[in-house]
Amino acid sequence: MKIKILFITAFLTVGSIFSQTLQSPSQFLGYEIGTRFTRNHKVVDYFKYVSNTLSNVKLEKYGETNEHRPLYLSYISSQENINNLETIRKNNLTQTGILSGNSKNNKAIVWLSYNVHGNEASSTEAAMLTLYELVTKKAAWLENTVVIIDPSVNPDGRDRYVNWYNQVKSTPYNSNQDAKEHAEPWPSGRPNHYLFDLNRDWAWVTQVESAQRIKMYNKWMPHVHVDFHEQYINNPYYFAPAAEPFHEIISDWQREFQTEIGKNHASYFDKEGWLYFTKESFDLLYPSYGDTYPTYMGAIGMTYEQAGHGMAGLGINTDQGEVLTLKDRATHHLTTGLSTVEVSSKNAEKLNTEFRKFFKNDAIEFKSYVLKNENEDKTNRLKALLDTHEITYENTNTGTVKGYDYSTQKEAKMNVSSSDLVIHTNQPKGKMVKVLFEPKAKIVDSLTYDITAWSLPYAHGFKAIASKTKVSSSASKATKPITNLIDKSAYAYISKWNSLKDATFLGALLQANITPRFSEKPFSIAGKSYERGTLIILRNDNRNDDFDTNLITIANKHQRELANVSTGFVSSGADFGSYSVKPINQQKVAVLSGKGTSSLSFGEIWHFFETQLQYPITNVNSDNFSYLDYSKYDVIIIPDGRYNSVLTKTTLEKLKTWTRSGGTLIAIGNALNSFADKKEFSLKKKVSEEIIKEANLIPFADRERKSVAHLITGSIFKSTLDNTHPLAFGYGKTYFSLKLGGTTYEYLKDGNNVAYFDENVKNVSGYAGSKAIKKVPKSVLFAEEKMGSGSIIYMVDNPLFRSFWQNGKLFVANAVFLLNSDKLK
Repeated sequence: MKIKILFITAFLTVGSIFSQTLQSPSQFLGYEIGTRFTRNHKVVDYFKYVSNTLSNVKLEKYGETNEHRPLYLSYISSQENINNLETIRKNNLTQTGILSGNSKNNKAIVWLSYNVHGNEASSTEAAMLTLYELVTKKAAWLENTVVIIDPSVNPDGRDRYVNWYNQVKSTPYNSNQDAKEHAEPWPSGRPNHYLFDLNRDWAWVTQVESAQRIKMYNKWMPHVHVDFHEQYINNPYYFAPAAEPFHEIISDWQREFQTEIGKNHASYFDKEGWLYFTKESFDLLYPSYGDTYPTYMGAIGMTYEQAGHGMAGLGINTDQGEVLTLKDRATHHLTTGLSTVEVSSKNAEKLNTEFRKFFKNDAIEFKSYVLKNENEDKTNRLKALLDTHEITYENTNTGTVKGYDYSTQKEAKMNVSSSDLVIHTNQPKGKMVKVLFEPKAKIVDSLTYDITAWSLPYAHGFKAIASKTKVSSSASKATKPITNLIDKSAYAYISKWNSLKDATFLGALLQANITPRFSEKPFSIAGKSYERGTLIILRNDNRNDDFDTNLITIANKHQRELANVSTGFVSSGADFGSYSVKPINQQKVAVLSGKGTSSLSFGEIWHFFETQLQYPITNVNSDNFSYLDYSKYDVIIIPDGRYNSVLTKTTLEKLKTWTRSGGTLIAIGNALNSFADKKEFSLKKKVSEEIIKEANLIPFADRERKSVAHLITGSIFKSTLDNTHPLAFGYGKTYFSLKLGGTTYEYLKDGNNVAYFDENVKNVSGYAGSKAIKKVPKSVLFAEEKMGSGSIIYMVDNPLFRSFWQNGKLFVANAVFLLNSDKLK
């Protein structure tokens, strides 16, 4: 006992010495935290300084952003723990079953993530304060706790905000809400480089920041994870416990510990008279948040929301007549961060005990999820996502499986072969498997913060069965690489068309000045059958000496299998010289951005073209759109947005003229409002037949809950496809769409209703309000309005939503490359 007391005394003495010699963030930076915003490189400098000064702090670079800013993690603990950091990490993974062995861990692992939204900038300032306080004044907590700090999850967005603010702010700052420094311009600092919301990307891992962070998260699997945010200026501070709905896999312990942490926070806030609220607004359902993803991985995942946001600047007058300062905001985040570490340290043993229990998956209803491998590209894409999350999968053994059929929403049987995919729930991350693959998430409260359906078989376009018994399986087989060979005697090379990789291959051909064609009709040749959309690369269209070499090089790089044929005379269908075998010319694509445009929707399109389709686009500022020379472009894409001041009557008339000359105009989501119910266009909004007579009679306290009856909050509906139309080439006769809102449109009377909801449509998964759902039957999803020799494509639901709804992406490629692309302009 005496030895233990002496050890603690020595430990605290060392901490006291550090507090005298280590510079605080304010001393190091030369200004008090809260009096200005710190640019990312200076934050990194401070974390480097502390790790270079103290041996019980370790800094690790784990990645880099699109704009080449570094990403770092800081590990803070006692000297003994830092010396044994790798052993602690492995022991923690062993107790989950991720690593084999019988080791147990007795250290609490707490991960604090700051500034995932770049303009919620007080948290990174708090991260520096938290680091300093932990190593100088809270050393006792570090004896049994490893604290991991990510000081800036989104440094690109942070610097976008900080640089703008420093340019426009008054000196001293102006707290008037009307001041320019409180009106951040489009697209704001909230998103990353590609304008994605990184706080909604944890499960889908579409962004480089997410991919690098998830790799580190999997290495550690912390017991507690906090995501620091800011909300609007008139909300004070939100912390745990979270609001309903909670996903059903969340354990009673996870709920209880959230409450315990919340009470500890409250004790500090109560002493200072600071306002706060809990159990409202922020639920634990959608799996791709910085609180839910860790929760489904066994942690206590929490969001903390400080008043401020990009509007607050260094100080702003709230509607309550108070001045909210950056210093206040950073101090509040410092307090909850330290409080989290304190409670975790006091409960380190219990945290580890309950963490181990979480990874027992015997009670999960569905034991196996079986996905039919009808498209190797789709299967490999899903495997890559599972690999990222370190979720294991196998191949089914040949036979029959029965269970819940995702296509029919009924019990059914499915024949399977050794190439089909199965994901079992009796693995360490089995609860996350359930969350990602379950046909329907159980929703106990309709008031949610985000979408309520995301099941991967629907999102990736698989025929699937959820089985209540474990399906027989064997180890997954690696895909053999494709190696095409040159055949200079070939009349043509043929390549399938049913995945985004096929479209990426097409884009590469066009950029290499190789002209392909596509068949509007199915055909057979040389004993093989091909579907509509199949690419046909004719020697006659590509008369140069390097044609074969360039084509084969590109095909092998993109792993596209080519069939070479010696004739253009087909067994059935249209011969290769037919009018229905259309050339695909290089498409020049413009995308609208700027004021009025949803930055998220624009970012999805930008990211899609640059990183997935790998095809060049021109981003056009909406302020200049009415002056644009449209004739320079073959395709114009209008993202989701509100365009009252952009798509004026004059501009719409100009767009109509351009479309008639052969252009393809693609409108997505709310952009359709600019075309609907105008006499020049065929698109008409679908109006509910029911008149809501009781609207003004609803009690005030019930208004919010009653209003959701008119909403669809990210729900899955099954649509019917006309897959004889080029917009739907590569698809079957049905498509599951993620519907993001209650606005619906009538079938086009003059045009092609390519995807639509028939009179028997039902909500497959997720919440849809009782009144909103009545408007879905007999409404259009994707449609083409022919105009002269061009087209307007209406996309009611966004097929690129957050880049995770993988099965919708080929629609966009079809619209760009297969419609009107045979016209030389």
